[in-house]
Amino acid sequence: MDAVRLANERGLDLVLVSPAATPPVCRIADIGKLKYEESKKEKVARKGQKGGDIKELKLSPKIAQHDFEVRVKKAREFLEKRDKVKISMFFRGRWMAHVDLGMQTINKMIEAVAELGKPEGAPKRFGKNFIVIIAPK
Repeated sequence: MDAVRLANERGLDLVLVSPAATPPVCRIADIGKLKYEESKKEKVARKGQKGGDIKELKLSPKIAQHDFEVRVKKAREFLEKRDKVKISMFFRGRWMAHVDLGMQTINKMIEAVAELGKPEGAPKRFGKNFIVIIAPK
């Protein structure tokens, strides 16, 4: 009861800090200011976290050399920014007969960005697509 009287005299609030403790722990403080400081701490903590952004690059088995180099350059930029890169290769019609050529292109891409990232697993087949995700090192 002394704490309630002290809080009222000072024009502040009695804040329950730890109700599970014996005896319960309270604090005399301005509740508005306390909530504001707590929200600022949460905002700073969220700012430090990075959501795992995934950037996708699409390839085809018959990709030209220059186009491939452009995709490698973009993949390197994404990995340097600490984003994951999803490499997807699509096969159409008769290209399905040459899946091995597509796998060679995917492996060439993985080798080109090997110093910045590593694949999370082997390339997986989803219908007419092959997908591999490269995570930054």
